[in-house]
Amino acid sequence: MKPKRWIAVCSAALVLLAACGKKEQEAEHEVVAPVQVAEAKKGTIDRVISADAVLYPVNQANVMPKISAPVLRVLVNRGDHVRAGQLVAELESRDLAAAANESKGQWEQAQAAYQAMTGATALDEKTKSEADVASARQAFEAAKKVYESRVELVKQGAFAQKLADDARVAMVQAQGQFETSQRHLQTLNSVGQREQTRGLQAAIDAAKARFDNTQAQVSYAAITSPISGVVSERPVYPGEMAAAGSPLVSIVDVSQVVARTNVSMRDASFVKVGDAASIVGPEGEAAAKVTVVSPAVNPSTTTLEVWVQAANPGEKLKPGTTVRVNIKSETLKDVVIVPVSALLNADDGGQRVIVVGTDNTVQERKVVVGVRNGDTQQIVSGVVPGDRVVVTGGLGLENKAKVKIVQAGGPAPSAAADEDEKK
Repeated sequence: MKPKRWIAVCSAALVLLAACGKKEQEAEHEVVAPVQVAEAKKGTIDRVISADAVLYPVNQANVMPKISAPVLRVLVNRGDHVRAGQLVAELESRDLAAAANESKGQWEQAQAAYQAMTGATALDEKTKSEADVASARQAFEAAKKVYESRVELVKQGAFAQKLADDARVAMVQAQGQFETSQRHLQTLNSVGQREQTRGLQAAIDAAKARFDNTQAQVSYAAITSPISGVVSERPVYPGEMAAAGSPLVSIVDVSQVVARTNVSMRDASFVKVGDAASIVGPEGEAAAKVTVVSPAVNPSTTTLEVWVQAANPGEKLKPGTTVRVNIKSETLKDVVIVPVSALLNADDGGQRVIVVGTDNTVQERKVVVGVRNGDTQQIVSGVVPGDRVVVTGGLGLENKAKVKIVQAGGPAPSAAADEDEKK
């Protein structure tokens, strides 16, 4: 072969070899994104409504005196545990005790007057009235006989008419006396005695009421706790003037606590009294349940107030603490669920996932989400059971891009590491 031709052939071969080497080098440098996937499954998910709340005692009482009097002694201090009905303070009451003794004497005096009237006086009055009726009856009958006798004598002409008229006047007078005494006796037997008795009984009742009132005033000097709990405030000291209606002692019952929270109208529609819940705070987590769902919406916040109550053994949960409330309102069964990490924000403000096909190419899908609970998300539409969704490495992936699935739970290899593996 001539030298020139040989040189031309060699040059062409070198060009061809260079082109092939360049393609192989480009193929070697092609990057396949590593991703981790999870399979969409049918399962069960709880609808949990979470919100911040403030703790309150299950019960509390400001113990206020009903009377104004100097404080004689206070028997409790802040932090003391008290029982319902326990004496916590006493007020000065010597003047009230004296008034009670005076009213007791008046009551006893009224009772004595009643006994005297109903026992002897009324009986004597009735006896006298009966005697007066008998005497008046006899005088009337005698006057009547005299009149009738003189009328007969006048008819016989043996007596003057004037004497008969005088006898008639005497008879009428005697009759009037008799009728008056009868009416008096009837009055004693009916209205008079009853009214007198009623008046004296009313006097007894009034005296008894005054006595009871003064006794009550004396009892108000002993201040007792209406509930069992812990003393939270004690603003007065012995010697100070206690004012009626001003707290002497404040008591809170923290054997149970109530977390009060506000939830949206949409979330509140799923909540009902009796739902299981939990209270999570600095002291840990406590099992609870919903006790109150307000029937009225707060117009300024358009929310509903919900109360969640929990037992507080050891009084670890402190009223006034800010906590987190989790309410389990319902359990959804046989729904499609995926890890929350599979969700990505869509350009239109919705959400999307990236699904890996059997050929390891990805497809972007818009999804409609439902209930979220922790790291699990319900998918209403857009994904079916069995779909493999990207949970790690999905950011920046283009639609229909090739990916390499790596073991879930391990660190995703970088593109440089993948290239080194090929070399």
